[in-house]
This record gives sequence, structure tokens and C-alpha cells, in this order.
Amino acid sequence: MMHTQGLGAWLPRRRLRNPSKAAIVFGDGQQLSYAQLAHSAERMSAVLVERGVRQGDSVAYLGENSPDFLITLFATARIGAVFVPVNTRLAVPEIAHVLTDSGARMLIHDPDFAHRLERMLASPGAPALAIRTGSSGRDGSLGLTRLIDQATDVPPLQAADDDTPAAIVYTSGTTGRAKGAVLTHANLTAVAVNNLIDYDICSDDVALMISPLFHVAALGMGALPVLLKGGTLVLERGFDAGTALDLIERHRVTMLSGVPTTFQLLADHPAWASTDLSSLRTLTCGGSAVPSRILAAYEERGMSFSQGYGMTETSPGATSLSPEMTVHKHGSVGLPHFFTDVRVADEHGREVTAGTVGEIQITGPNVFAGYHGLPDATAASLTSDGWFRSGDLGYVDDHGYLYIADRLKDMIISGGENIYPAEVESLIADIDGVTGAAVIGVPDDRWGEVPIAVLTVRDGFEITLETVRGALEGRIARYKLPTRVEIVGSLPRTASGKVRKHELRGLFPR
Repeated sequence: MMHTQGLGAWLPRRRLRNPSKAAIVFGDGQQLSYAQLAHSAERMSAVLVERGVRQGDSVAYLGENSPDFLITLFATARIGAVFVPVNTRLAVPEIAHVLTDSGARMLIHDPDFAHRLERMLASPGAPALAIRTGSSGRDGSLGLTRLIDQATDVPPLQAADDDTPAAIVYTSGTTGRAKGAVLTHANLTAVAVNNLIDYDICSDDVALMISPLFHVAALGMGALPVLLKGGTLVLERGFDAGTALDLIERHRVTMLSGVPTTFQLLADHPAWASTDLSSLRTLTCGGSAVPSRILAAYEERGMSFSQGYGMTETSPGATSLSPEMTVHKHGSVGLPHFFTDVRVADEHGREVTAGTVGEIQITGPNVFAGYHGLPDATAASLTSDGWFRSGDLGYVDDHGYLYIADRLKDMIISGGENIYPAEVESLIADIDGVTGAAVIGVPDDRWGEVPIAVLTVRDGFEITLETVRGALEGRIARYKLPTRVEIVGSLPRTASGKVRKHELRGLFPR
């Protein structure tokens, strides 16, 4: 009997209903049925327990999209451990922070990362054990595939209540270091159910996963709802527009999610016009608004977008805009998800009237449990009545549709990746000769936004783009590196000394 509503019970329950149904398609047409996926997760949980992982321990995963990612997720859930997905684009010091901060007892990683991780894994605070995916590990040890094949003594399924942590997902740090958002089993279940309702996900859906699963959007709004409903995931390790178009046609893909850049690259590909896209019925886009040119390209092929708004702390969906409203409500991020509430409040926490700009605040079963090990940051992120403070500014219209007005936290979204300027600015400030630094986002046709650095420099020093990128290379992810450096005589500041970023964006609009 399964006396739990947690993620660990999902695959056993799905196996009872659809044992032979394809759960995952990967590689050159290989498949895992729901029975096979459940079997692998059970034996993976035995691998974890045999190596000392216990209830509440963290298990990190570093790798591209693959069945191993989901097997590890569900295996950790089965034994009450906590899954920590690691962004593969992070620099080694950033990866080390995630592993140390989460207290990861074990790291599962692709062999491709072995060389980068070698020195880090030998340092204090590193996970006690690292296992490579594939058949072979380091120095002749067994890889994950063989360990799963040889595992016995499957441990019992652990119960999970609404407050049991399922994952720690790290956000880009607004003040330098990334914070771990604790998502419970109830959070991830709620966001999956919201998506089932608002995007009409069906058991015959085939979802192409070209966005990385380590992003909570791909996981919480793509993979998990489809698996909960009994659909099929087509996993692709990375995004290539031509390959994606081929997979859509070959597997009769019905669902595709991504960021505006994704959809632009698909529409601009030479095979766009000749590819059979008739199976596609659900297109979801997040990160930033879809440009009108891209909307038109898909409308010409009979397709419309669902758009939305959210963040890691909301698992991540907060609102969704239905396809039929994409044109009529262009610029809106939609209505709150079915079991989620959104309000706009003034600086005193009072809800404002329609059309008035204020802070966007969110509540519901999908809102996170807090930041791992940071009670003060958790408390600061919540209102006195428990609503999550997004830090974003927006307004609702007379029909309840939400519009984003500005980003209170000055976050930059580049190709779907969040960049917090404070993190980059703190590193630039260490460069000899830099006396002031401000990082802002400027529009970019391909990535939506890209970061540029506006600097003040001490007399006698020459600071170039190469200087800045060279100083930051290897310390932060490459997508966070400034694409341009502008030298100014002084940075516009408020009376309290804060840089007026909106003035800088006016000086450097592109």
C-alpha cells in the first residue's frame, strides 16, 4: 500500500495504470516505459541507501537532459531525500557553492563534467560520494547504469506530507550568492496540477523537452505535469533548432515549451517551412514576452502561444495567458493559475486598484517553503499575511489580467536565464582600477536582453571588455558575462547612494 501523496508514489501509481506506455523517449529512439522508469527509480533508491543516503539528505545532479535526471529525482523522493538539480552552465566556484550550501551527500554527474569537478570534489565540504552516469566510473568503478542494474533490496517507500522538502533549486543571487529555494512535494504537485488544468494536458500528449530540466520551469511546468498525467517526454540533451524540428515531425510532438529565443531560432531555421508541425497543439513560453514578429510566424502556421509569469519560489508558475487571449491581451502574462492567487500591493501592503502599479505578490500551494538555511531571507520574502513578495512591479487590468511594469530587483533575463546585476557587479568591483560598476540589461534581437557593464575608472587605468571578461571568466557562468563595457565619468545615484539604473538604461538603450 502507498500511504503517501509525495512524488515517490507517482511512478508506482502510474505503473499500475499504464505499465507499457512510453514515459520517456531519448537518444536515437530509445524508450523507457512507465514500468521500466518505476523499476529504475526503485533500484536507484537502493543505490542511494546502500551508500548512506538517508531521509532528509541532499542528492545533487549535474548533467544535461537524460532519463538519469528523472530517475535520480524520483529515487530521492522515494526515500525522503532531497533532490538538488545543478545548472550545467555554472562555473566551478558556483557549483561548489550549490553543493556546499545544500550539504549534498552525493553528486550524480555526467562524465563530461569529470575533469572540471576533479579538484573541487577533493576539497573540504565536497559531497562524500560522486557517481558518474553511464556504465563506468572513475578508476574502474561502476557507473550509475551498472549500479542500478546490480541493485537489490529496494527500500520501502517513505511517506511525504505537505511540508516534506522534495528539492532545493538555486536562484541567481540578488546579493551575490545564489539562494536555495526549498520546494516541497506539495509545491511540485500543485504546480503540476495547475498546469494540467490551465494547459489542458492530456495522457496522449508528447512533450519535447529542449529546455534543461535543471531549470524549474522545464521540470515543474513541463516534465512533471506530463508524467503525472501519463504522457510521453521526448528528452533532448541540448537545443539545436534543426534537430528539434526533426524530432517534432518524427515523434508527432504535441507540446513544446521554451523562451522567445527558442521559438525565434525554430522559425528562422531553413527547415521551418518544410517541417510538418501539424501535431503541435500546446506552445508555452516564459522568460519574457514573445515579440510580435515571432507570434505572427507561428500564427501563420496555425499555432498560438500560452505565456506566463513565475519564478523559482513559485515552483515556478504563477500566471498563464491562454492562446486565445495572446493577441487580445498582448503584453499581459495572464491570469493566476487555477489554485494560485496573485495581487498587486502598494508599499504599505495594501492591494491597489486595477491599473495601479505595485508589487506583485503570490500565494497558493505552489509557493515555496523558504530559502535553505536562510530564515531572515525567507522572512523578508513574505508579507505579514504570508504572501510571497516577488520584487517585481506590475498592475492588473479590469478583467484581472496581470501586466509586468518593471523589475524591482533589476533582474536581467537573457535567453531565459536570470542574471542578477549585484552578483556580477560585486566581482567587477574587485578589478584594479574600477571605482564604480553598474550592470544593466539592453535589448538584444536574439537573447531578449544581454548584460552590459557601465563603469567609472581611476585615472591612469584602461579597463576594456577583455579586461572585465578575463577577470570574470571561470568565476561565473558565461551567460552572465557583460557583452559590452561603457566608461562614464560618474554613475547617476540617489541620495542614499544607489545607482539609478533606469537613467543608465536611458543613456544606453541598446
